[in-house]
Amino acid sequence: MSEFAFELELCATLEERRDGILARQLGASVANPGGRILDVICVEPGPEFDERVAITDASIPDAAIESAVGPGRARYWKDAFDCHPEAARRATERALEIGFFEAERRNGREYVRQVARYPEWFGRLVGIENKPDLGRPGDLEFQLRTDVSLALVDEAILATESYVTRAHLNRIPDEVGVWRIHRDGDGPLEIDVVREPTPLPVDEPGVEPLEDHPVRTDIAVVSPAEKARARRRLAERAYGKGWRTFAFPGCRACTPDDSSGATLPFCAWKGRVVDAGAECGPDCDGYEPGDSPDVDLEAERDRQTLWVADPAGKKRRQSGLDRFS
Repeated sequence: MSEFAFELELCATLEERRDGILARQLGASVANPGGRILDVICVEPGPEFDERVAITDASIPDAAIESAVGPGRARYWKDAFDCHPEAARRATERALEIGFFEAERRNGREYVRQVARYPEWFGRLVGIENKPDLGRPGDLEFQLRTDVSLALVDEAILATESYVTRAHLNRIPDEVGVWRIHRDGDGPLEIDVVREPTPLPVDEPGVEPLEDHPVRTDIAVVSPAEKARARRRLAERAYGKGWRTFAFPGCRACTPDDSSGATLPFCAWKGRVVDAGAECGPDCDGYEPGDSPDVDLEAERDRQTLWVADPAGKKRRQSGLDRFS
């Protein structure tokens, strides 16, 4: 199984078996943005998950959440942000677009307020690193050491197709859980827990490795407050993005396949799920030009998960806020 197919089929399986939000390929570092990308993130529901669902189906900008804009009195947008005016304007426009802010004009100025208080909507974050073939580990050890020492997620797990030996386990930090993923014939994907993960200290300072050298590793110490903000950003990105971020190619050989519980791009010529953006096109010997299949992945996510597309709780009023002033 290709790493891409492995990732999609694992997400489809987890979606059937776990509540919450699943997303793929999200940044999970603090001091070095983009320095660590999680293959899969599972966001477990918190006590106010339903309140978050009712606000918007999109990711809420972090600057809008941290601003002094609240659900009470409307405020002049420039006075509500502690950042560059251009960044504040972008956050304001996006928050208005997705329905997290409402606006009114007073004397030619734009005043904004939140449509609802930002809720405590997520619980634990579980990060999963996919490495189907442990014979080609790449930067696996460094990646997992980063997850453990930074402790941005509550649990870190390695998922693999390989048989996991004692030698493999000795190279993986003890805190990291290990899953062996396999399928018997045409049956469903099976997840064998080789080792349970150890909860990570997300409320304590973390150590983020920045760069590995032969005789030293450059690091940054990350405070609990910085980690809390990064966890919220990670959860928000996961909520808006989900894991269905793939495309279906315009090729007759590729058809939608829902045998795994979710609709995936299956190529009959290759005999597997394919990454349309990287593998499909005229350069492929099995390419047969055709129309892309009509697949509504957003509707499927809405139907099969706790996420709700275009929730009824969104408010899009443009006036009438003066009663809050």
